[in-house]
Amino acid sequence: MTTDTSTINQTQTILRAENVNVYYGNFLALKNISLNIPKNRITSFIGPSGCGKSTLLRCYNRLNDLIDSFRAEGKIFYYDQNLYAPSIDPVEVRRQVGMVFQKPNPFPKSIYDNITFGAKINGYRGDMDELVEQSLRQAALWDEVKDKLKQSGLSLSGGQQQRLCIARAVAVQPDIILMDEPCSALDPISTIKIEELLQELKQKYTIVIVTHNMQQASRVSDMTAFFNVEPTDKGARMGYLVEYDNTEVIFQNPQEKSTQEYVSGRFG
Repeated sequence: MTTDTSTINQTQTILRAENVNVYYGNFLALKNISLNIPKNRITSFIGPSGCGKSTLLRCYNRLNDLIDSFRAEGKIFYYDQNLYAPSIDPVEVRRQVGMVFQKPNPFPKSIYDNITFGAKINGYRGDMDELVEQSLRQAALWDEVKDKLKQSGLSLSGGQQQRLCIARAVAVQPDIILMDEPCSALDPISTIKIEELLQELKQKYTIVIVTHNMQQASRVSDMTAFFNVEPTDKGARMGYLVEYDNTEVIFQNPQEKSTQEYVSGRFG
């Protein structure tokens, strides 16, 4: 694995994985991952299917805990706090570390109620109307929906639904937003809008995105981590981190041959 820490340490680290192994039952899905995520940057995870990108992403907000066979070794820190310490409440972790999924998943509620749902659960005592407008503005959606806030979130187009989900995520005021292939189900115009939105959001949030789209990773991210798979003696495929650096380095001057082959489209 190649990691250029001189470039990564130019800004504060907000998430830090140390020697993380992820198991599903007896199967080792991710091996020995050490990775620093910088604050207020966009970090992309790229690599072929089955390399563990989404598994690692879900480790950061402990969504994998919902899988019975999941087990993690090593440490993942949010600032100086180990997210897997026994005293840590996973629900609180998920408030600080929001998630936007591959397929837009608005609640079957009004646009307004989609935004306020999480805030109410978390005991928000501020002005709800103001929160809704602010969140929708951050998601570049306010001007499109301000006159139909009582309509169902499901009535929106796919791209609008995904931006609604982003607005819902920022409404609970997290530090970090995780995105698992957020544009894979969207048309090119909606994808461009999401990518432009990410550049605005990183001024306030740290963003980690899983993507299979090499052009997207090169366009939107500041840092890129390339993961690959290796077969095990039982025929399964185990994921590992090959190289992590500034996005420009990964795409133009990678240090590892397999990185060069992947970003140039020779496999994956």
